[in-house]
Amino acid sequence: MTAIDMSVVDTVITSRKSVRAYKKDAVSPELLRHLLEMAMHAPSTTNTQPWKVYVLTGAALKRLTDAVCAAFDKEAEKHRSEYAYYPDKPLEPYLSRRRKLGHDMYRLLGIAREDRERRLEQHRKNLEFFGAPAGLIFTLHRDLPPANFIDYGAFFQNIMLSAKSHGLDTCIQAYWSDYHRIIRDVLALAPEEMVLAGMAVGYADTEARINRLVSVREPVDSFAVFMEN
Repeated sequence: MTAIDMSVVDTVITSRKSVRAYKKDAVSPELLRHLLEMAMHAPSTTNTQPWKVYVLTGAALKRLTDAVCAAFDKEAEKHRSEYAYYPDKPLEPYLSRRRKLGHDMYRLLGIAREDRERRLEQHRKNLEFFGAPAGLIFTLHRDLPPANFIDYGAFFQNIMLSAKSHGLDTCIQAYWSDYHRIIRDVLALAPEEMVLAGMAVGYADTEARINRLVSVREPVDSFAVFMEN
């Protein structure tokens, strides 16, 4: 690749972020299919290609979001993920990073810590794919080993970067896995399918205050060790 090509790739990578408010403009089926065609080039352990994706738009999207939002409103405390996406015991510095992001988001929205009603309202938007016109649900065969989670990470990133290159934005959401029982019924998942995550896909609402949120990234020297000898 030329230096110019590399510059374009780097720009797409650094401009991607989690977007939590979308325009109603539809994403064409052809473009959604293209994102998955790009994603499928992700590396996977001995080419196992463990991903399975449900692409939801229109009435199908509304059917799922209505069902999970109803569950959230009535019995949110009864829904938990089939796998741990947070540690059982808080670990630093990861807890502080997570708390800072949450603090920055609620401060940006003007939602006080004690305002439980507005916090729940904002949290509920996860289960509406933040208003995106397309939502993806990802499943993984429950008997596959943890190595396949690594594969899925590459698959997710390919979707998000391809989306960004086409003027779309995304938000990967592990929270959807909490509602696996509802999702299983609505999408008629096979027993061996574990709900891994969801992803909002659409055109960012650039006027929405929440989309001003930018997560702070640690510098390379904080996590990399360069060894020459």
